[in-house]
Amino acid sequence: MLTLRKSEDRGQANHGWLQSRFSFSFAEYQDDKHVHFGPLRVINDDYIAPGQGFGMHGHRDMEIITYVLEGAVAHKDSLGNNGEIVPGEVQRMSAGTGIQHSEFNPRKDARTHLLQIWIIPNRTGGPASYEQKFYDAVDKRGKLRLVASPDGALGSVTIQQDARMYAGLFDGAESTTHVVAAGRQIYLHVARGSVTVNGLALNVGDAVKIENELDVRIEQGAQAEVLLFDLGKFQ
Repeated sequence: MLTLRKSEDRGQANHGWLQSRFSFSFAEYQDDKHVHFGPLRVINDDYIAPGQGFGMHGHRDMEIITYVLEGAVAHKDSLGNNGEIVPGEVQRMSAGTGIQHSEFNPRKDARTHLLQIWIIPNRTGGPASYEQKFYDAVDKRGKLRLVASPDGALGSVTIQQDARMYAGLFDGAESTTHVVAAGRQIYLHVARGSVTVNGLALNVGDAVKIENELDVRIEQGAQAEVLLFDLGKFQ
């Protein structure tokens, strides 16, 4: 079964310096039909104006992934990490018992476009931790590259949940098929461009929830960048 979530149906906010689209309930946007999908709790599509950003603030008991599409994010946190995240990199913070961090667009002449993703962990507490890794576009071209997993497989960042996040780039004749194990759910988000998934045409910002399907077929991409979340059972 495929359930389409159109881009224009997402929640939204415009704070001037920050423009956001919310795939799930977040801040002032509350929608009982879209609170989470399995352990996937947040996908915020954020555009940050030059020189602007989020000041120091705290999180706890959440797996937080930042995926930059354009520009850069200057990150600083209470663990002592201080640097930039650029397209191709994946940043993971396990908030644990608590972490403070700030995120800014360091550019003076260009906005930053990023996806902020939250995944509910399978256990609470424990120390906060941080990872940041780069994944070359060649490894995502016409296929799905594992970028986050519970066991750090294939050089992915490690998250505390039975969830795997893949990133892929598809254009023209490029295609791939992702086999779905029994009992698992899939959430696919189109970060840019357009693509066809199991015969369903998706445009930028669209997403599809996939349940009780044997596989996910990705094809007919037009400068598409997609994120696929393969999710285990969630209580």
